[in-house]
Amino acid sequence: MKAFFETLKNIYKIEDLRKRILYTLGILLIYRLGSFIVIPGLDPTQLGALQEQTKEGIMGLLDMFSGGAFANASIFALGIMPYISASIVVQLLGIAVPYFQRLQKEGESGRNKLNQITRLLTVGILLFQGPAYITNLYVQLPQGAFLLSNFWFTITATITMIGGTMFIMWLGEKITDKGIGNGISLIIMIGIIARLPFAFVAELFSKAEELGGGLVMLLIELVLLFAVFMFSILLIQGTRKIPVQYAKRIVGNKQYGGIRQYIPLKVNAAGVMPIIFAQALMFIPMLFARFDATAGIAAAFSYTGFLYNFTFGLLIILFTYFYTAIIINPNQMAEDMKKNGGFIPGVKPGKKTVEYLDSIMSKITLPGSIFLAIIAILPAFAIKLGINNQFAHFFGGTSLLILVGVVLDTLQQIESHLLMRHYDGLMKSGRLKGRSGM
Repeated sequence: MKAFFETLKNIYKIEDLRKRILYTLGILLIYRLGSFIVIPGLDPTQLGALQEQTKEGIMGLLDMFSGGAFANASIFALGIMPYISASIVVQLLGIAVPYFQRLQKEGESGRNKLNQITRLLTVGILLFQGPAYITNLYVQLPQGAFLLSNFWFTITATITMIGGTMFIMWLGEKITDKGIGNGISLIIMIGIIARLPFAFVAELFSKAEELGGGLVMLLIELVLLFAVFMFSILLIQGTRKIPVQYAKRIVGNKQYGGIRQYIPLKVNAAGVMPIIFAQALMFIPMLFARFDATAGIAAAFSYTGFLYNFTFGLLIILFTYFYTAIIINPNQMAEDMKKNGGFIPGVKPGKKTVEYLDSIMSKITLPGSIFLAIIAILPAFAIKLGINNQFAHFFGGTSLLILVGVVLDTLQQIESHLLMRHYDGLMKSGRLKGRSGM
């Protein structure tokens, strides 16, 4: 505890870090306040049916990602997920389309063009998701809740929600540029955290009403939640170290090399991105389910159903390999080792080194992706065991892994600022492992 308060004092001493943290908190406060601003043209006193709808299932998950804005019919109701969906499409195009491949190799100018394309695609997705959300409002809310005619409300509400999502994107970029980084990730995380107290209170009252050890069961649930939390940290931080031997080199009167170092290859190099990508795709069947009169799609893709969770887990495994292939380049690693006079003992430099690194990554990515998929579908099992739908989302799944990953990344950002100025960090070792940036 003493070390924690000492770290807070060190953070306060660094003016730049202090300003960045306060700036980030201010932006996040703006985001949270915006989630309570109801779409113009709606009576905020008649949203009870919508809030009841979002207490469970896939709608509850959507509401959690938006920090409650979905249930509040807020200007931020669609949240940041349309942007995530657009990012998925652009990254997939970067594999299949030569034009996007060229942009990825053009450095800063290429990234700017890709970001612009992603924004335009986000608007396109919003033009579809906005009317779909409004159609759901027409179904769920009484006619008296709408203060405008259906035509004008659809037009104005769609434009408002498009502007809301674009504003959230801008807030995320400001946190990345002038705050402590990971802007989009922090916005998603703060929305999830905002739902945790309500979910816990709902579970507490639910267990308190049960006779015969309801509170004991709550205590067991908290222990299990802590165990899953710690396992998630191990999964995100786990590495496989590859030894690299550097040959001796004499430059002038100094000797370089002749030592053995290690390359840490992460078991889960993709972080939580595979889950976010997969979750964004799993929202698509639910959008079509709103227009399915027979409710066949909704039944087939029930949040606790086999088909939904099997498809979700399979997508996570596929996206883990996909995203790992994007961020880990064995050819570049082998080339860097060769330039610096390094080699892996027992492996020839060049093509053999590339094949060796690729083989190691394939072997450690498989179990990592499977464990990631298992954690992602744990909330469905929690619901089956009688845990409140809202609280069950924190027993694994996207919410828990985003919380763990973003917290580790944020602590690593703060740690780096402290170490640059020769202050003790958040860990005595001065090294806090994060994950791949979102």
